[in-house]
Amino acid sequence: MAAQESKSSRLWIWIVLLVVVIAAAVYFSRGREVTPIRTATAERQNLLSTISTNGKVEPMEDFQAHAPGPVLVEKLMVSLGQHVAANQELMRLDTADVQSKVAQAQASVAQSENSLQNLQKGGSQEELLSSSSDLKTAQQQAASAQASLNTMQSLQAKGSVSPAEVASARQRLNDANTRVAVLQSRSTSRYSSSDISSQKAQVTQSRAALAAAQKAYSDFDIRAPFSGTVYSLPVSQYDFVQAGEALLDVADLSRLQVRAYFDEPEIGKLAVGQTVKIVWDAKLNRVWHGHISQAPTTVITYGTRNVGECLITVDDPSDDLLPNTNVTVTVTTSERKDVLSVPREALHTEGTTNYVFRILNNRLVRTNVQVGVVNLTRVEITGGLNEHDVIALGATTQVDLADGARVKVQ
Repeated sequence: MAAQESKSSRLWIWIVLLVVVIAAAVYFSRGREVTPIRTATAERQNLLSTISTNGKVEPMEDFQAHAPGPVLVEKLMVSLGQHVAANQELMRLDTADVQSKVAQAQASVAQSENSLQNLQKGGSQEELLSSSSDLKTAQQQAASAQASLNTMQSLQAKGSVSPAEVASARQRLNDANTRVAVLQSRSTSRYSSSDISSQKAQVTQSRAALAAAQKAYSDFDIRAPFSGTVYSLPVSQYDFVQAGEALLDVADLSRLQVRAYFDEPEIGKLAVGQTVKIVWDAKLNRVWHGHISQAPTTVITYGTRNVGECLITVDDPSDDLLPNTNVTVTVTTSERKDVLSVPREALHTEGTTNYVFRILNNRLVRTNVQVGVVNLTRVEITGGLNEHDVIALGATTQVDLADGARVKVQ
């Protein structure tokens, strides 16, 4: 019985020793594992720091024609994409109604001016002739009454007429002289100053109406105010359009700008003169270039964003970059030439400490570094690394990077 217990005890001891040996083998074998990783080399290159956002292309010099009223498009003189000269007629609208209004306004001005002249002269020619005739008749009657009075007075002296007959003759003379005086006054001051002022006001009003009618007529004359390109033509010949509807757009496509909005945290990095790359999704094989001509001066609300408005001058505009298109602009806010840099994914941050893992003798060595400019893909290294140092890129799918881990470069 004792022998069996002793044999069983030795068996358990062997089992324990075997477990210990296996565990030790696993432990030491794990320490010798080699993890394949991707690497990069610290190298010198130009490092750009950029900011991107969306913007809309717009011409610096733009002419938008709108219907001055409900009107028929009688004739189109241009086509979409056509280059036009300054003062060239672009389209012809039906002007019969507005021409009639101009003629009516002109007639009203002529009538009011003629009435004013008549008032200032004392009346119309017909009225003046009639007044002159009446005055001559009254003067003749007054002369006749004077002669009759003289005769009556002579006869009274001889006792041939009574005093009553002389008085009657004198009354007829007074009446005739009064009528002469009234007619003379009417010929020189027929109308009062208030009458003339009122007529002058009517002249001013009719002239203003004529100016408005002529302005409306000129609005029907659609001409290019400058040389440019027809880039929008939403109407066709014989279309009837309502007041205010767009007729066409002309712009100088050699002078374009982009209006872009940058989020508030980014606007402090923007400055006049910074270079800009412009890309339009409709022409991905084309790149335009520009510069900031007006940096944000205030923060505004744009939808749900707090942004700064920025104007970007296009330095190499072309006919295939159209107004009102949405583009992506990338502003270079800083450029560092010939600086030591590494891929951004190689950089690790712990608190305020930045570090990378160098590869030395197939092992990872944590190395603290000082950084400068950081963009989307690379990081400037200002201290802690030398050119051509090999570094690990991020973590692997097998194990996390650790100081001293054995690795194999893929």
